[in-house]
Amino acid sequence: MLPHQIELLSPARDADIGIEAVNHGADAVYIGGPGFGARANAANPVSEIERLVRHAHRYHARVFVTLNTILRDDELEPARRLVHALYDIGVDALIVQDMGLLELDLPPIQLHASTQCDIRTPEKARFLQDVGFSQIVLARELTLPQIAAVDAALGPRDAPGRAVLEFFIHGALCVAYSGQCYISHAHTGRSANRGDCSQACRLPYEVRDLQGRILAHDKHVLSMKDNNQSANLRALIDAGVRSFKIEGRYKDMGYVKNITAHYRRLLDEILAERPDLAPSSSGRCTYTFTPDPQQNFNRDFTDYFVNGRQIDIGAFDSPKNPGQPIGWVVRTAADHLEIETNDPAIELANGDGLCYLDLQNHLVGLQTNRVERLGPGSDGGTRWRIHPKDPMGSFKDLRRGTTVNRNRSMAWVRLLERPSAERRIALWVQLRTDGDALRLTLTDADGHSGDATLPGPFETARDPLANEATLREGLTRLGDTIFEAVSVDVALPAPWFVPASRVNALRREAVAALMAAREAARPRPTRAKAVEPPVPYPDDVLTYLGNVYNHKARDFYARHGVRVIEAAYESHEALGDVSLMITKHCVRYSLSLCPKQAKGVTGVQGTIRAEPLVLIHGDERLTLRFDCKPCEMHVVGRIKRHVVRDTERQAREVPLRFYRTRPSPANA
Repeated sequence: MLPHQIELLSPARDADIGIEAVNHGADAVYIGGPGFGARANAANPVSEIERLVRHAHRYHARVFVTLNTILRDDELEPARRLVHALYDIGVDALIVQDMGLLELDLPPIQLHASTQCDIRTPEKARFLQDVGFSQIVLARELTLPQIAAVDAALGPRDAPGRAVLEFFIHGALCVAYSGQCYISHAHTGRSANRGDCSQACRLPYEVRDLQGRILAHDKHVLSMKDNNQSANLRALIDAGVRSFKIEGRYKDMGYVKNITAHYRRLLDEILAERPDLAPSSSGRCTYTFTPDPQQNFNRDFTDYFVNGRQIDIGAFDSPKNPGQPIGWVVRTAADHLEIETNDPAIELANGDGLCYLDLQNHLVGLQTNRVERLGPGSDGGTRWRIHPKDPMGSFKDLRRGTTVNRNRSMAWVRLLERPSAERRIALWVQLRTDGDALRLTLTDADGHSGDATLPGPFETARDPLANEATLREGLTRLGDTIFEAVSVDVALPAPWFVPASRVNALRREAVAALMAAREAARPRPTRAKAVEPPVPYPDDVLTYLGNVYNHKARDFYARHGVRVIEAAYESHEALGDVSLMITKHCVRYSLSLCPKQAKGVTGVQGTIRAEPLVLIHGDERLTLRFDCKPCEMHVVGRIKRHVVRDTERQAREVPLRFYRTRPSPANA
């Protein structure tokens, strides 16, 4: 990818979704392989990834495979074999977290540093560039000035070996810095760094101070709204971002189609304004729908920290999709309810998902079984009768005047279940004579050409005008290709008659030649060379936060000057109270209890201190500690005994080899 190309990077749970991501405008797609990806339930066989690769490469779009978990020693060789298999089928890059992979005998495949590498500083980003990473996924928590500082640290954007900056622009937000969350493993044994997060951040908690006073009850205080950078794309480009990433390898087809199309349109508007920028793949998309991010699952939207700290970034009331308000309840009955919509354009359908907030501010879902239009409403909307799928008695606090939201439109779902986009590459068609033969030249928008020749001689057409129209139509019949003719130039010395079958054969031969030329010209990304001698790591001590889980990773950091290298949290050497999450989100700030908020407020300044708070969920108790200098929060706790016991039992049953700094308790 060249320094002034812009890349829209979409997620794919499987190959079919990845293919539709390309069709809807993705310049690149990231997908999980058969193992070692940070979404354990989004794995794909190599043969399916190959099918996606073949489709993407037709548009010069790229395919990245996620191999971004931390690996045990006994997993390194299977991972190495998988990388070779992925390289052999044409995968363009690997997204990795574990530095042990850089110590293996890998093919010359391009490497991208995963967001799990926790890339927040210019020094960390520069180090990763210097050890051979070609693309770097920045932490979601960075501000525009911080992104610009990273960009500057990497050197001139057009310098050889310069890494591309990648940034998440849409989707779910992890509250912790990626790669710095261990609460799932501590409580359940399911490690987020091993692709199996249990999502403790989406649970409801009670928040208490050290005196036991309740500050928040039954609130999802670690649950963030969803990321949406639609308004910040130009600023992100100016700060140095070149790859714009959509989150969602667990998302369905409709989500990927819609969100990809949404950002494709926004980026194309910017590219039209900026001749210094270009897309990183070929083709223009047309859609059968108008993209709308509100139509997909979301927890409301935030642009997080891009424009500085905001108070309203949390989805504290519910981790579910609240939807959009469509009206209110006007009547309830034993087996149905009636609502009035606030816009006559709103249409309801059987199967729509509705919801409302009960008196405790909990979101209650209501799926429609059957809807009936009753007529005009009192305020210009429409009155509807709704028969829910579940009994009316199960809907707590549903009463007259209750605001009703819709969080799933079946009309929208059905629209995106059908073919919904076409992606075509502009084509210039030229037909000339070559002696008594015809030569067809096809030139695409990227400057690639394909030729085909049809030998003569040819008879003169009886109806020259009709003959030329038929000839032009035959030359531009490109429906089963990726091309669309934008210009047809026919220059013949006489109105030669060419049978339709021969025109079709000539066109197919020229298209095949053009496709071969495109494939021959498609650059394959290569592995960047590491700086020699090895550059030093920014720190000379690595705690468990370094996620070193195998001896190859340990060797990598030692080779780069790290003197003290602790084992990963999953090695179970940090058994006491430690930071299970490190977050930029601050519960004190969100509850208006931050000392910085009180600064300058008469009667309040000095009375609020950043003392620890306690989170309680059932029997779980976690301590919140606040590091005000970097403005960060630490969620502190310890690993459960049953997690340690289960791992020790598993190690006795199946040989597990991973990095430790001291003997295993089972072998002591």
